[in-house]
Amino acid sequence: MSKSTSTHSQEERDTKEARLEHPSGFLYLTQHESVPILIDALFDLPPGREVTQTELAEHTGVTRQTVSNYIDLLLEVEIVEEVPNTSPQRYQVANSDVVQELFELNSALNAVPE
Repeated sequence: MSKSTSTHSQEERDTKEARLEHPSGFLYLTQHESVPILIDALFDLPPGREVTQTELAEHTGVTRQTVSNYIDLLLEVEIVEEVPNTSPQRYQVANSDVVQELFELNSALNAVPE
């Protein structure tokens, strides 16, 4: 292997590591394999629909443990919000700029011809 190829590969690894250490909002959100699946399933919920973690797991096809692992992330980035005074805790799609932008991105991607 030539020195330039080796140096180039090292630079690529360094760049990738730097991105992972300081992710953009998009990378931060999607760095976990199950998060895009959860978000995709949330697109299917009717507006205002409330779900428990168990119901969200059933709706997405992931385990309840997976939902539990990522619910705080979804709350942090304002994709879901807690429904107050519910037990067990219920969640709904948040009324946020992030959700609006995700819906618009999803619509734009779905409109691209195959």
